[in-house]
Amino acid sequence: MAKPTGPSNGSPPKALPPAPDLAHLRRVFEPLPIKPEALRAFPHLPGSDTEPWDVLLQALALDELTALRMLAERTGLKLEHEPRLQDSAGAFYERVPPSIARAHQVAGVASDELGVTVATSQPMQPPVFSMLEDRLDAPIRLVLAPRAAVTNLINRGYEQRQDLVTEIVEELPLDQRAIESAAGSIRQGTDLLALARQGPVIRLVNMILFEALRRRASDIHIHPMETRLVIRFRVDGMLIDAFAPPLALAPAISSRLKVMTELDIANRHSPQDGHTTVRVGSRKIDIRVSVIPNVYGERTVLRLLDQSQTQLSLDQIGMGRPLQGRFVRLMERPNGIILVTGPTGSGKTTTLYGALASIDRSSRNVMTIEDPVEYHLEGISQTQVNVKRGVTFAAGLRALLRQDPDVILVGEIRDRETAELATQASLTGHLVLATLHTNDAPSAISRLVDIGIEPYLITSTLLAVIAQRLVRKLCPQCAGSGRLQHDRCDRCLGTGYFGRQGIFELMVMDDTLRRLAGQNADSISLGDAARKAGMHTLRDDALERVRDGVTSEAEILRVLGQG
Repeated sequence: MAKPTGPSNGSPPKALPPAPDLAHLRRVFEPLPIKPEALRAFPHLPGSDTEPWDVLLQALALDELTALRMLAERTGLKLEHEPRLQDSAGAFYERVPPSIARAHQVAGVASDELGVTVATSQPMQPPVFSMLEDRLDAPIRLVLAPRAAVTNLINRGYEQRQDLVTEIVEELPLDQRAIESAAGSIRQGTDLLALARQGPVIRLVNMILFEALRRRASDIHIHPMETRLVIRFRVDGMLIDAFAPPLALAPAISSRLKVMTELDIANRHSPQDGHTTVRVGSRKIDIRVSVIPNVYGERTVLRLLDQSQTQLSLDQIGMGRPLQGRFVRLMERPNGIILVTGPTGSGKTTTLYGALASIDRSSRNVMTIEDPVEYHLEGISQTQVNVKRGVTFAAGLRALLRQDPDVILVGEIRDRETAELATQASLTGHLVLATLHTNDAPSAISRLVDIGIEPYLITSTLLAVIAQRLVRKLCPQCAGSGRLQHDRCDRCLGTGYFGRQGIFELMVMDDTLRRLAGQNADSISLGDAARKAGMHTLRDDALERVRDGVTSEAEILRVLGQG
């Protein structure tokens, strides 16, 4: 049997095992449909020494669950689709380093006086099991489980020891030598899993992630084209070209990210979504991955969410004190709807999180339904939308109403059912916060009517609408020039901007606006009435920021256009 002795070191192919060994291997893996010629070719297949089980499944064209089920029937080992982590398994996660558990797909399930129960999705590694017995100083009982279930066990087990996340090594520079090293490691083989686990590819992906975080990127775009691969970062809302590695690296990078986020690496023809968590020093970064096929390969986009930035406040997002005061007073109302509007990526959810931070959560039950849950907030019950399991915004909101909430945050009002439930919740004594996609505050009323909400319900429930955008702030080090003396400014990387903040307009409903909304007035009439009542528009707030030296006129024109 092939032994997983570590990464391939480029040694010459092993000699064919003697016939008795092959015959024994065939008997062991009955009733798997292994032909003699497949057994003889097995030692020469790429990855047979490091990933024998995966290579065997690939050679037999069997899916994982079918093969595990057949092996369980043949060997008498127990197959558990979702093994449950027991408290008694703590010794496993104390004595076995996470790197070993992840590399060999082994996870502690439970322990007692007779030994330790270990789940694995890689049964063809006797030396690893012997090593585990030595480390644990106890016999182990194996149970078979799918890769995703074992990975979940590993995550949960080490999370209890504050070691959930992969460590990104900071001292590795992302330079041309590192890219060439990874490119040189790519062989002609088609084993995507083996590619994803090669050391140079792992290091390259780690370095891309670290470099993106160093540059404060919110997203990473990995875009294969006809003749080249482009990696771009979104920094302060702007896409910039970061690297152009060889096109041959595209499958390896894509496969590595899929392995990290537990996606199907063999599926290269349909969209997939996943997530994982990494740690950079003391920062815990949540990564959400979206993969879609295009004509030149797979385009991958990563959203990076820094979980260390959970202490969000209205000051941090740039909301002026007078506006804050009015907004916080609205948050103290016992019922009604407050909407935050703007296009995608304008910081709406961040504003709502800042608003929730101003609420007394010791005396009010605050609950949310979001897609996705971007930041975890202390003292708040947050629910993730999961359409596959029937948890839509409407279904989640309906369930939240049975939990005796005082304040409800709805991630987004997308359809009539969600809008109607939010309206009914506000009528029955709940304060509802929600986001909506409109260009300005007055347009929110027209949008609700378009969705299907009756105007009389809007007039009786809507408290206020905030519209917002994000503008880049001038770099304090180079004062927006992008240069220091004759060199490029290192802080803003020559862009002249560093960080972003919000600009806002707050439309508070009064009798005039309610009367116009009840008459189904258009957004222009509503906007005129709001401005007469003293509403400062987005452009007014933006020009104030220009006068204060926070941003530039060019940035305001880019974000708001000509006015």
